[in-house]
Amino acid sequence: MLELPVVEKKTARTRKPDWLRVKLPIGQDYKRVRALVDEYNLHTICQSGNCPNMGECWGAGTATFMILGNTCTRSCSFCAVKTGRPPEYDEDEPRRVAEAIKLMQVKHAVITSVNRDELKDRGAEIWYQTVKQVKELSPETTIETLIPDTKANWEALERMISAGQEVVSHNMETVERLYRKVRPQAKYKRSLEQIQRIKDYGKRTKTGFMVGLGETEEEVFKIMDDLIEHGCDVVTIGQYLQPTKMHLEVAEYVHPDVFAKYKEVGMSKGFDFVESGPLVRSSYHAERHL
Repeated sequence: MLELPVVEKKTARTRKPDWLRVKLPIGQDYKRVRALVDEYNLHTICQSGNCPNMGECWGAGTATFMILGNTCTRSCSFCAVKTGRPPEYDEDEPRRVAEAIKLMQVKHAVITSVNRDELKDRGAEIWYQTVKQVKELSPETTIETLIPDTKANWEALERMISAGQEVVSHNMETVERLYRKVRPQAKYKRSLEQIQRIKDYGKRTKTGFMVGLGETEEEVFKIMDDLIEHGCDVVTIGQYLQPTKMHLEVAEYVHPDVFAKYKEVGMSKGFDFVESGPLVRSSYHAERHL
């Protein structure tokens, strides 16, 4: 095992450490992706979620598309996506997403969405149509769908994941003890069950969670064990960063050596792939997770 440094506890005067610095988005590829997103009136989690890797990913010609609007019915205390009562969903959105992916010549597409708890089918039909139309226009493109919690609507879940995507991801986000504070409208065991059902359906399963929220090392190992028990193939682990002053404060900045240890331990527990690092997010290097 690696010898680990003392974790840097965050205080009001603590600046972000050097390993969290990111480059500003620049370059022609970045501008091209931005233009396509704007032209087709699409949403991306890259923008709505204030992702620190937007410059790198868009500069490489890739983006994670967010369907079903950009207003979420949940009020998670870590997430920058706005919350409220969403407007009616756009039935033409699947076509626009599919055409944009074809124009971008994306080899591996990642699609996610806000939670739409007010919809009886949780948005499952739009999910199905989006994946179906992407596959029709770009049959060589592989797809990862990062889906929300269906609140145990397992019929909706099956519809969401039955259109031919290769990877289905559902994020746990944090350890069990912190769920009420971090994900007050979600349930730890229900999300584990959702991952198990995705696995039982025959899909490659993936999840992600954050550290730096006040969890212990033992709790990180416990969530790994729970995920392995429920059929999870791939896990991503990244540093929580406070998006605004209205969101949870960072409890600690976790050193890169700790992330290296989590990767080592995760692989030893049986995951097929562990993506672990301060700037890792769910869709970061997603093409490697096939």
